[in-house]
This record gives sequence, C-alpha cells and structure tokens, in this order.
Amino acid sequence: MQLPPLPEIGHPKVQALFQKNDRDLLLLFQRHPDEGQYFAAIFCRYAQVIYTLVTTATRSPVQADYLFVRTWEYIFHEMRSLDLRATVPQLSLQSWLINVTAMTINRADLPSVEDINYSLAETSPVLWCYLNQALGSLPGNLRLVLLLSRTFHWSAARIAAYLQAEGERADAGTVGELLMEAYRALEDALPTDVREIYLTDRTVGVPTPA
Repeated sequence: MQLPPLPEIGHPKVQALFQKNDRDLLLLFQRHPDEGQYFAAIFCRYAQVIYTLVTTATRSPVQADYLFVRTWEYIFHEMRSLDLRATVPQLSLQSWLINVTAMTINRADLPSVEDINYSLAETSPVLWCYLNQALGSLPGNLRLVLLLSRTFHWSAARIAAYLQAEGERADAGTVGELLMEAYRALEDALPTDVREIYLTDRTVGVPTPA
C-alpha cells in the first residue's frame, strides 16, 4: 500500500540531506535535537518500508495509520540514544528500524477505528512527534486548556467551569486568551526548521492520534 504524498520529501532542507548515509543522518539527529530535518530525512528514506510492514499487519487503513505514527513515535525517542555499534549482532539502521517495527506490531493493542482520530493524510508522523515534544514543554495550564479544547472538544464555557471547580478564576473569555497563548507557545516550542517544513501554509494543531 502506497503512502499518501509526504510534505517533507520535496522540501529543500530535506532534499539536501538525501545524499548522506544513514550513520551520518543518525549522528546529526542525535547532535542537533533542536532541528527536525534529520529525522525527516530518515523518515523519508524508510517510511514506505515501514508503512508496508504495518499495513500488512492491520485490518483497516485507519488502524494502519495509527500504528504507523505510533511506530515512528517510538523510533523518534529510541534513536536519541541509539548506538548501532553496541548492538549484538551489529545492525544497520535499516535492520534496526525493521526490528523495531516488528516489535511494535507484535505488541500493538490497537483501539477500534471509531476511537482513532489520527489522519496520516493531514499530519506527518514527523510533525506529530515534534508537536508532542513541544506540547510536553508547555506550562501545565496551557497544556491542559489546549488538550481539553482540541483532544476532547470541550467548549470554552465547559473548560471555564472545570477551571473554576479547580479553584481558578476563569470565564469563556479567559479560556479564549489562554488558548491563543497556548497555540503561540506550542508553535514557538517547535524547531525552526520543523515550522518551515510543515507550517508555512497552515496553522499549528494538537496531535490527537486516539
């Protein structure tokens, strides 16, 4: 099964890295955590292989997309400290990625299609990973308001009532201001090149795979 068009594959920052070997891309990703282009280049190189493996192990395209983004989320975190020379036997990056994909497939506990809100066509796994990272860096009140609004689809009035029950002074207008502040903070927390690659012609959103 073919992937939908990847927004990162045609971007000059990512295309400029296509001649680099896997080892160099991995080291650049590890040494420059404030840049997303190296992870995007690795993703472009191996996305189709992993997507093919995932789609053969799932029953629906929606679940395949969910497992695909979850697999790349795991890869994103594990590659930060990955030392292929220390693996026994020593693996290539491609072999490691395939092994990780097989592991996530075997361990997957997939939600029902109705409970999955992630769309691969709308959000690249690379952007989703960096959005999650940025979300985790937000102050607690901004993260809470953003999640209640975007993930649980609460109205401003309902969020205000919840905050009031928690002892906060808030009304619908206050919630609106907090949401605007949260969006600005979320976008500012993204690496500059990630904003350039993915958000030039769109607004930032909150990842909601399930």
